[in-house]
Amino acid sequence: MSTAHLSEQEQIRRAKLEDIKALNIDPYPAALYPVNMHSADIKSKFTEELKDSFADVCLAGRLMSVRDMGKASFGVLQDDRGKIQFYLKQDDICPGEDKTMYQQLWKKLIDIGDIIGIKGYVFTTKTGEISVHVREFTLLSKSLRPLPIVKEKEGETFDEVTDPEFRYRQRYADLIVNPGVKDVFLKRTKMVNAIREYLNTQGAVEVDTPVLQNIPGGAAARPFITHHNALDVPMYLRIANELYLKRLIVGGFEWVYEFSRNFRNEGMDRTHNPEFTILEFYVAYKDYEWMMHTTEQLLEKAALAVCGNTEVTIGNKSISFKPPFKKISMYDAILEHTGIDISAMDENGIREVCKQLGIHADMKWGKGKLIDEIFGEKCEHHYVQPTFITDYPVEMSPLTKKHRSKPGLVERFELIVNGKEIANAYSELNDPIEQRERFEEQVQLMERGDDEAMFIDHDFLRALEYGMPPTSGIGFGVDRLCMLFTGQESIQDVLFFPMMRPEKND
Repeated sequence: MSTAHLSEQEQIRRAKLEDIKALNIDPYPAALYPVNMHSADIKSKFTEELKDSFADVCLAGRLMSVRDMGKASFGVLQDDRGKIQFYLKQDDICPGEDKTMYQQLWKKLIDIGDIIGIKGYVFTTKTGEISVHVREFTLLSKSLRPLPIVKEKEGETFDEVTDPEFRYRQRYADLIVNPGVKDVFLKRTKMVNAIREYLNTQGAVEVDTPVLQNIPGGAAARPFITHHNALDVPMYLRIANELYLKRLIVGGFEWVYEFSRNFRNEGMDRTHNPEFTILEFYVAYKDYEWMMHTTEQLLEKAALAVCGNTEVTIGNKSISFKPPFKKISMYDAILEHTGIDISAMDENGIREVCKQLGIHADMKWGKGKLIDEIFGEKCEHHYVQPTFITDYPVEMSPLTKKHRSKPGLVERFELIVNGKEIANAYSELNDPIEQRERFEEQVQLMERGDDEAMFIDHDFLRALEYGMPPTSGIGFGVDRLCMLFTGQESIQDVLFFPMMRPEKND
């Protein structure tokens, strides 16, 4: 295979690969390597009094730096838990006459980025650094591509790799050279585990629902469309799992939840990725007021699990997840930030308000979408501390029960934090006749050209006709929640592999 397209360093490493093979050393051995300790365990537990317990340690990881001292070297190994210094001496790893392992392999053919295994004992250097004195060294995987150079001194990182094009496209390399990135994803796992533990202890049942769907229901969004060859029918990647979870409530489950991977064929920015994770749960015999209280409890516990307290910091903002959260109605929020009361206006009146406020008002949009645009443009960004926006107009919420005391409104809230929606919840509409009428209104919007309007899901209507108990449901944006708890300002920083434009190959 031609190597002309490779950089000079890449060509050198491939030449070294052949030299390693010529020494009858397998650069990619398949044998089990008996790791019995990690760097963090050694650094946190080793003492001179306990050194006998660290007389035979075996570690494996990536070589991150080398300091050559002739017949000895200091190096840094990075494993799953962190980094540790090691000391490697020619006479220790090559006790006989043959010095090939040290002089040829270690000195000439091993590179930064290679994955190696070391066996030896732990000691403390004259400068007080806990290190591993190597007695046996093994090459476990030869790296053919050099890592970006990152300098570290006394625990500080210099020349950190910050180019987002590199970091998001080559996350594997980003994780190697920017150790702080891994911590974000470990916190994400801790957050998800805390939420799952809370729900499980409350008696909720975790379930799975289809990703490929005949009807892209449960939300107002543009779907990704694919085709099922065997059935010869169009299929959609789910935009929400709501309608399937409510089918389970019809079937007799009282509390179900799912961490759902959803797909929406829409734009990308710092808070939107076409593929994202939602937590949805539905609880029988509850309403949206109960759901607000439960949301406060769940998020307080998640913040404590991830951050150790209920205060999180993003940029120069401090956000508190200590209940109770602020509460304001949709119409009052618009009145507060625009000075205009739209509560009694029809579609034409609201369209005029959009014009007055300089907000684009597409003719294919109905009243609900217009109100949503006003709130998004003029109100949403003001709510930094957790705030429940409540009591939405019925036109905005085709799956929501009408308000028990406020005509024209529904029992719905959205939780806004740091200027973005984090959760959306309802007292669920369980009247099958009214639900059909709401779906038919969505079809009319679709006929006007609104490509985010909902389809009619006839099977879901059939399920409702068997009877669904009074139910409350909620959906949390897991990625956005993770942004809050880890202090990240871009959704790309909490996704291992965010969506990117196809790479150009010259």
